[in-house]
Amino acid sequence: MTDRQQQILDTAAVLFAERGFHGVSVHDIGAACGITGPALYKHFRGKGELLAASLIDISETLLKEGSARAASASSPSDALDALIDWHVEFALEHPAFIVVQDREWANLDAAGRRDVRALQLSYIDVWVDTVLALGHGLDSITDRATARAAVQATFGLLNSTPHSARIKATDMRSLLIDMAHRSLAG
Repeated sequence: MTDRQQQILDTAAVLFAERGFHGVSVHDIGAACGITGPALYKHFRGKGELLAASLIDISETLLKEGSARAASASSPSDALDALIDWHVEFALEHPAFIVVQDREWANLDAAGRRDVRALQLSYIDVWVDTVLALGHGLDSITDRATARAAVQATFGLLNSTPHSARIKATDMRSLLIDMAHRSLAG
């Protein structure tokens, strides 16, 4: 992906988060990138492709970095620390991306939904494998289905930051890390 394409994706995600998919035109995205709307068609076929590419890019980023951090950890406990740190960092630094992933799902075409969902499930699996490898923590997390439910519930907590981060970023970061640890490691 070129730097210009990445700029367009990031800009589109922010605008989609602010105004919603239907509240943003190709001309709006182009203007925010310093180009004409029609110039976007050199990079993407249309607004729908932009939304899909943006959500795929966000999901790939979460999966790639989460996998790398978990793989480089020296223990399951360190892997969980690394995953929590990564997701909190992402949620606090990119709240618009969290909003777009949550709110614009219905505007994806079937292929986009399939691709994004596959990436999201792979990211969840990195977390589930880590939680199960801990071998301790909450007594109720004893099987893959329960671990998946716990991870997804924790994501709900962490992904609420665009709506709940009303304290200093450093305090919010500490609070989220503590709450995520308590929800997954007991």
